[in-house]
Amino acid sequence: MRKIGIFGGSFNPIHCGHIALAKAALEQCGFDEVWLMVSPQNPLKQGSSELLDDRLRYEMAKKALEGVEGVVACDYEFHLSRPSYTWNTLQHLSNDYPDCEFRLLIGGDNWAHFQRWRHWKDILRQHGVVVYPRGNYPGTIQMPLLQVSSTEIRERVKLRQPITGLVPAAIEQQVTDYYSCSRQSCPSDNHSSR
Repeated sequence: MRKIGIFGGSFNPIHCGHIALAKAALEQCGFDEVWLMVSPQNPLKQGSSELLDDRLRYEMAKKALEGVEGVVACDYEFHLSRPSYTWNTLQHLSNDYPDCEFRLLIGGDNWAHFQRWRHWKDILRQHGVVVYPRGNYPGTIQMPLLQVSSTEIRERVKLRQPITGLVPAAIEQQVTDYYSCSRQSCPSDNHSSR
C-alpha cells in the first residue's frame, strides 16, 4: 500500500513555502509521495476575483516541481464536480487508486476550523490528517515557519516589488506576468479549460 499525502490548495501562485512544506511532510510522515492538489474552487473562498485560471496555476505548479523528488502537481480535482469538497476528492481517489492510502495535509489555521468541513469525522476516521504550523497555529510536523504567502506574492507583483526567492526561479517570470495584469485584461486566461 503506497502512502500518499494530499496537500490541497489554490496555489495562487505556488511558492517556495509550499514546496518546503511538502518536502518536510515527505520526510517526516513516511509518505511515498505528496500530491499538490491544485483546487479549481475552494468552497470556503467562493467568489475570489484574484484566482488565476485553473490550468495556468496547475502548469506553474508542475513547472515549479520539476526535479523535486516525491512531490507531484495534481489536477485531479479539475475533473470532479464543483465545488470541490475534500471528502468527495478523497472518496474518488480511494476508488481510482485502491493500492494507495491517502492522508490529508492541512495548516493549523484550517485545523482550528476543521469541524466546518463536510464529513470531517469521516475524513479523520478513514484517512487521517497531518497538521503543519501556520501563523500562530501549531502543527503536528516540525518545520520552520516560512513567512511567505501567495497573497503577499500577488501584492508584491502588483506593486512591482521583487519576488526572487519567494517562488522557484523556473516560474518567477510567469508569476510576474500573470499577476501583474488585471483579471479582465489578462490574455492568457482566455484558454481556460473550464
